[in-house]
Amino acid sequence: MKITKKKIYEKYKKRQPIVCLTSYTEPIAKIADKFADIILVGDSVGPVLYGYNSTKEVNMQLMINHAVAVSKSVKKSFVVIDMPFGTYEKSKSKALKNAKIILSNSGADAVKLEGGEKISENVKYLTSNNITVIGHLGMQPQSLDGNYKVFGRSREEKKQIIKDLKYLEDSGVMAIVLECTIKSLVKEVLRIAKVPIIGIGATVECDGQILVAEDLLGLSEFKSKFLKKYSNLRKIVSNSFFKFSEDVKNRKYPKRKHYYE
Repeated sequence: MKITKKKIYEKYKKRQPIVCLTSYTEPIAKIADKFADIILVGDSVGPVLYGYNSTKEVNMQLMINHAVAVSKSVKKSFVVIDMPFGTYEKSKSKALKNAKIILSNSGADAVKLEGGEKISENVKYLTSNNITVIGHLGMQPQSLDGNYKVFGRSREEKKQIIKDLKYLEDSGVMAIVLECTIKSLVKEVLRIAKVPIIGIGATVECDGQILVAEDLLGLSEFKSKFLKKYSNLRKIVSNSFFKFSEDVKNRKYPKRKHYYE
């Protein structure tokens, strides 16, 4: 049965942790769909699959292409797609136009935008036009050109994140991703938040957690204090490629059972 916005709120009200995973491809999406409440087609696809230096290099068509592959592959999960850098910040009308294009062409259920106070009017315009929006505070990769940092250590950052939280809530967001934020500030955010807070590097107390699938699988080379690698696919893939190459060199593959008679 399809997970809806209403069902996610029900889990939130019952204090049941919300499981979130990223996916950009059909094989990963089909597996993630068995376990996730929310699947995010993140603009992290740029650095993870294409080797881009930052998520800023990702464009709208790239996001739509991957979201189509994910959306058609899932039966249960709520699918969210990142709006790329430059598609929503400058004007309300542009944000709405692009959100409609992304959602209608991808089959996703919601869009995710980075930022708080500065984009709150645009977010409000989207939600007032029946676009479901998830916010993103703390570390915002689109603003950092691939240079990651922890947020909330300075007084100014703490004040701004609390301010941004209230702006996004007033704008009608469904939930907020909170990334790489110090424990004391996360605790304060959770104390006053009126929407689900999805953590990534933001303590176990958050209402849900998200990780990039390729990171937790050990397929990427990304390293961070917040990342737990649940597998080492790089090693498994490397070993498999090595065995194949040795079989080819020694003419052990293909064997007769692999032939067509």
